[in-house]
Amino acid sequence: MKKAVLIFLLIYINSLVAQVCVWNGNSLEQAKTTNPISVALILKDATKELTKTIRAVTDKEMIPPSGDKHDYMSMGRYWWPDPTKSDGLPYIRKDGVSNPEIEKLDRYPLGDFARGVETLALAYSITSDEKFAQKAVENLRIWFINKETKMNPNMNFGQTVPGFRNGLGRGEGVLDTYSFVEMLDGVELLKKSKLFTTNDQLAIKEWFEAYVNWLQTSPVAKEEQEGKNNHGTAFDVQLARYAMFIGNQDLARRLVTEFPEKRLYKQIEPNGAQPLELERTTAFGYSVFNLTHFLDMCKIGQVLKIDLLAAQSSDGRSILKAFDFLIPFYGKPAADFPYKQIKDWEGVQQKLSWQLYRVDQMLPKPQYQKYYDEILKTDKKKYELVVY
Repeated sequence: MKKAVLIFLLIYINSLVAQVCVWNGNSLEQAKTTNPISVALILKDATKELTKTIRAVTDKEMIPPSGDKHDYMSMGRYWWPDPTKSDGLPYIRKDGVSNPEIEKLDRYPLGDFARGVETLALAYSITSDEKFAQKAVENLRIWFINKETKMNPNMNFGQTVPGFRNGLGRGEGVLDTYSFVEMLDGVELLKKSKLFTTNDQLAIKEWFEAYVNWLQTSPVAKEEQEGKNNHGTAFDVQLARYAMFIGNQDLARRLVTEFPEKRLYKQIEPNGAQPLELERTTAFGYSVFNLTHFLDMCKIGQVLKIDLLAAQSSDGRSILKAFDFLIPFYGKPAADFPYKQIKDWEGVQQKLSWQLYRVDQMLPKPQYQKYYDEILKTDKKKYELVVY
């Protein structure tokens, strides 16, 4: 999520509700009239997407250890050459400091592709103009269908670290595909288009069926599944979303039902602190980041009629308590925060405000309005494709 937001969200007809899992909000017709700036910005960005050529996984210069360029490959964000070694190997970790080498592989192209599909799908839904659907479908074919360019449905080489594991990826690499969670809501919108053929839809479903199988059987994926912090949270959200997409509601329901005991109550303290996020050098940012994943699972839960936002342990652990832990530092200087946040204090404050907006859309009675009202009034030149 790179852009600050003016919320533009959709509640769709019943035939879509079972699949549109993360996006949510006002009806499309209402949004067209009440959020004209957001609509204009979406159409502007979608028009730009029409002229872009996306990078496929096969376009990268490096070849994964498998020898197959169809295998996705990325590098751990916070890993750098060891200055004490002539070859820099093995790399060393600098938490919170991104290595620009990651731009050479597949991580950014995957994100750009997914966001492009979201933008184009929204523009198509707004206008019914098939040119937006056509471009989105072309990009989906490049990434998931065409034999020459498609990604293999695995993350065996995600977030590799030079000098470790003979090039094999790490469980953390599964986080790279989180962009697909919202993208699939865009895919659902495209199903109205005559250009998104049944064969296209079946091929994408088959890709995600294979990926769901990999997520459940791969030793690399198991590392992420066993993550005790935001990585474990994101794993469950992804698997649940993809299970919904392929029609495996039993798997999705099991993941959502187990989520409070498995993730929420183990990651959130009775006072609302998230200790595994607070130990990071960007503690406020990672605390908000994990809450974003929690809310994504709440939206999936809503589709399944399971209220995760109301889940609370006997000693008071809950998603709302985690928000309440962070709120006292909202609008305060970074020096008042008793943990590390080495960069982007203003940016993560803004991200918190939008997640509070998102919470209020799920509650019977809004309770956090004062924390996002100002952004709604002043940030009208920007939007974010999150469809809260």
